[in-house]
Amino acid sequence: MRAAFIALATSMGALLRSRASLQLETLALRHQLAVLQGGGQRPRLKPADRLLWVWLSRAWSGWHDVLLFVKPSTIISWQRKRFRDHWTRLSRPGTPGRPRIAPEIRELIRRMSR
Repeated sequence: MRAAFIALATSMGALLRSRASLQLETLALRHQLAVLQGGGQRPRLKPADRLLWVWLSRAWSGWHDVLLFVKPSTIISWQRKRFRDHWTRLSRPGTPGRPRIAPEIRELIRRMSR
């Protein structure tokens, strides 16, 4: 009886939400189902799975209501880590030191100095 009441209340709430919100909820629930059907006690998340949840957290305000297999704080930490890694990669210097001078230019310098 309680499950039927919850299903009825949920479907009544769905009538009031936008189509995009329902589509994103369906995507999130299907993704979780696919991950959980992957087998094993603990779901193994790939980087693409993490990227999907980071994207959902930015694109959809109700993402944390349907989240089952990780805590919302975990997804926020993934998002922060991606941001930190992105800027670390961008700010990483290239090869250290002065760039090499072509042999032709070195020979030209020697000729000019003589």
